[in-house]
Amino acid sequence: MPFDGLFIHSLLKTLTTNLKKARLSKIYQPFDNDLILIFRNQGINYKLLISINAQHPRMHITTKNIINPDTASTFVMVLRKYLEGAILNEIKQVGMERIINLYFSNRNEFGDETNFVLSVELMGRHSNVILYNKATNKIIDLLKRINPEDNRVRLLLPHADYQLPPLITGIDGSTITQSEFDRLLAKYTTPLDMVNKFNGLDSDDKKELLGYFNNDFSFDALKLFMSNFDKPQGYVLQTVNHQNKFFCYRPRYLNLYVVLQSEDINKALDDFYQDMANKEWVRQKAKAVENVVNNENKKLSRKLIKLQKQLDSAENSTEFRIKGEILNVYLSSVKPGITTISLPNYYDENKPINIKLDPALSPAKNAQKYFVKYQKLRNSIKFIKEQIKLTQDNLAYFDTIQTAINNAEPQDIALIREELINQGYIRQHNKNNNLRKKKITADNIACFTLTSGKKVWVGKNNYQNDWLTLKKADKRFLWLHVKNIPGSHVILQDIEPTMADIKEAAEIAAYFSKARYSANVVVDYITVKKIKKPKGAKPGFVIYTGQKSISVTPIKENILCKRDN
Repeated sequence: MPFDGLFIHSLLKTLTTNLKKARLSKIYQPFDNDLILIFRNQGINYKLLISINAQHPRMHITTKNIINPDTASTFVMVLRKYLEGAILNEIKQVGMERIINLYFSNRNEFGDETNFVLSVELMGRHSNVILYNKATNKIIDLLKRINPEDNRVRLLLPHADYQLPPLITGIDGSTITQSEFDRLLAKYTTPLDMVNKFNGLDSDDKKELLGYFNNDFSFDALKLFMSNFDKPQGYVLQTVNHQNKFFCYRPRYLNLYVVLQSEDINKALDDFYQDMANKEWVRQKAKAVENVVNNENKKLSRKLIKLQKQLDSAENSTEFRIKGEILNVYLSSVKPGITTISLPNYYDENKPINIKLDPALSPAKNAQKYFVKYQKLRNSIKFIKEQIKLTQDNLAYFDTIQTAINNAEPQDIALIREELINQGYIRQHNKNNNLRKKKITADNIACFTLTSGKKVWVGKNNYQNDWLTLKKADKRFLWLHVKNIPGSHVILQDIEPTMADIKEAAEIAAYFSKARYSANVVVDYITVKKIKKPKGAKPGFVIYTGQKSISVTPIKENILCKRDN
């Protein structure tokens, strides 16, 4: 039910309490469809996340650390010009619609008070954030500018008049009175007919209200249902098909099981959307990087097929030597100017063998040509094998990059991109500027606490892996990595760990690898001092001997609950 009209009606109670009369201090756009507005109210900072993601449009207070990009978008620059330092006077919902208006007042360059409205429309793929002047009703700018040909209902461009989208009229359950309900009862005589006329309810809310009406088709039943939205809490509920849903109340008439309950609805929303949001944000940030990885994988795969064919041809070159030898034996039988001849093959019980000839060459020169071709192919075998090994190593390298992307959080993508620039796979746009080195510290490294209280570090990309294993970790600590599969370097910070500690750390290593969703994953473990990096090896590549192994099955919930940061 997240962010239907009733949910928004309920959520605004908490947003109004925290943000009304707050000063807007910072604005940034970390991703294409997301805005962060930082308010300060009574000495406390509140971070408001607004997302117009088509699948998960939402607005709530977040405590997550979301990166502030180096350069601001045009829309953010406009928002900063008009709203930075402004006071949020009011937050109002348009009826029971999925439209939230934030009313701001600010001072212009002449010191005069001006009023603006930031309209947040959480309407699926039509979601948008629109800034307009309250006095003139003129749009100043929008997060998504819409071509008039794509939307003939209203004009969504700067300087146009702001208009509401087409709205469906219905009953507002939050304001209806007893007498109004009685009049409607005479018109809509069945509970289902009545429920379908209420505005702001998604399918789950309608089913729940229908349950109330089936039990007692009265105004009291409606008020009892609406009371669920007076003090919203966060409920994550699961269907019989193991699908998680979010509610601000606990339904009575839906067949759902409570997975999580929190009195802080904003924190519950934050946690509920974190995994989905991270995947979407990583997808946006990693799009260019993934394109490079995919293109390189395609080129390398084609090259490997071609090299394998060349190797097969070289290793089967004996026929060229045989043809040269047979021509030398039967030179007197070869007439100048012919293009082919059939001669007995004394290597195969004198069965006839067809030999192509160049009519411009003498018989002896044709024989020599076969010997040269044979020798050339034999000499190429070593080179081709070296190229095959190099191509396979490069494919394995890009496999590690893809695994790093799959395991990444939004802030990790910059380091992966930097690695590909340094390796020459991504061209630096401005050659006059030196690439800014992203410093790796312990704060960048994912940290987990085991049941025993011992700490585990996880590197989530090749640069972090190198830094963690070769620079940060105590040489006596235990190093873990999935066997023969791309994955994270994992450090168990203990000199004498128990097998229980090793098993838990191995599960973490298995989860942060290409085998994340596999069972019985083999994980190697060895002390850090035995890890070596070959000279000239690519980032993240190390070698080791003398390791032990353990087989584990990573379970997401068991692993992520141990994470500290």
